[in-house]
Amino acid sequence: MANIKSAKKRAVLSEVRRLRNRTVRSTVRTAVRRFERAVANSDAAAESAATFREACRQLDRAVTRGVMHRNAAARKKSRLAKKLSLHA
Repeated sequence: MANIKSAKKRAVLSEVRRLRNRTVRSTVRTAVRRFERAVANSDAAAESAATFREACRQLDRAVTRGVMHRNAAARKKSRLAKKLSLHA
């Protein structure tokens, strides 16, 4: 453990950020899983499109919060869009 006051503060802040980032990443993964499940179950196109929009929204939110790089999110959205177009 750190001895210097500022280093202790950094350790606390790092832990807070780690936990916040973990929840954001979990939300993104859940949204992507729901979309993939909707496509795999051949649900209605409207439901697949709705889950696709939600997954993209969560990915964009992760980018704005600094949890995910914008190119990584764009790559994931592109792959999801490709699955949606194959499904339709």
